[in-house]
Amino acid sequence: MKFVQLAKHLKEGLAPVYVIEGEETYFRDSAVNMIRKACGIANPVLNDVRYEGETLKGEGIAELVRALRTLPFLDERRLVRACEFYPTEREWENYLKGYCAAPSPSTVFLIVNGAKKAGSAQLARKAGVTYVDCAREDEETLSRWLFGVARRMGLQMDADAAQLMVRYCARDAARMRMETEKLASVLGENGRITRADVEENVAKDVEYKIYELTQAASRRSFAQFYEILSDMRGKGSDEYAVLAALISHFRTLCEVSLSSASDAELAKILGSKPYAVQKNRETASRLGRARVQAMYEELYALSAGARRGAYSKTSALYAAIAEIFFG
Repeated sequence: MKFVQLAKHLKEGLAPVYVIEGEETYFRDSAVNMIRKACGIANPVLNDVRYEGETLKGEGIAELVRALRTLPFLDERRLVRACEFYPTEREWENYLKGYCAAPSPSTVFLIVNGAKKAGSAQLARKAGVTYVDCAREDEETLSRWLFGVARRMGLQMDADAAQLMVRYCARDAARMRMETEKLASVLGENGRITRADVEENVAKDVEYKIYELTQAASRRSFAQFYEILSDMRGKGSDEYAVLAALISHFRTLCEVSLSSASDAELAKILGSKPYAVQKNRETASRLGRARVQAMYEELYALSAGARRGAYSKTSALYAAIAEIFFG
């Protein structure tokens, strides 16, 4: 199941064994806390046990299994966590398969992993395991999740406000929650979060600023481009990073202008959304295929020249800007 489905799952009861896995730290930590709360542990010193993966080899796994079989003391349930634990197939067969087939009814076992390493897919499919996917979600899913976060804080949130916050926060769930808490204090109980509230109170992530920058470049809106660039440079963005973002943007425009694949097919190839491909194709069509290809080649040549010392990175960036807007 996805992390966003965990709350509903827990209303129906606890499973005996969970694998909680994914790169979104906030989701992982929240999943552990939700399960821990559902366990109702009043004596964590006695009934909340944590093991680190590097200690769980051979006899270490045998010790883990003994901990899983230990009865809780002064609580109804016991929680046992194994963090960054990636058992081999042999270790699973020798130590954990038997436990998962007949788990202790008073123990909840969590395997909490930040990365999907070799064997993770097999671990998720093991009999007796409930898998919680804590990977970073897409914008639509995060927008729906954000509605729920706001509602629990006594706030309403407009759809376009949620979408904008997801983009401003670069899909970082922890930051989105923090920004929602900040808006709750600004707007007060029963407040309504609008797009204007997000624009005024939520700081833009550098990824979103780069998106705005490249869009301004495509529109050849020099005033907006320079305003965004000045803000980024004032906050420490390197010239190479800005130039790399522009090169990547024009390379994408070049790719979509040359491809005959459908929007959906090309989205899979590029790792983006069909809507993004559609908009990039519209931009490429407006600028013209020849212009897009020439821009990509010129910006790439400027970056390569700066890296081999032909001129400074600042000169390369401003030459690129001149080419985009005045070439």
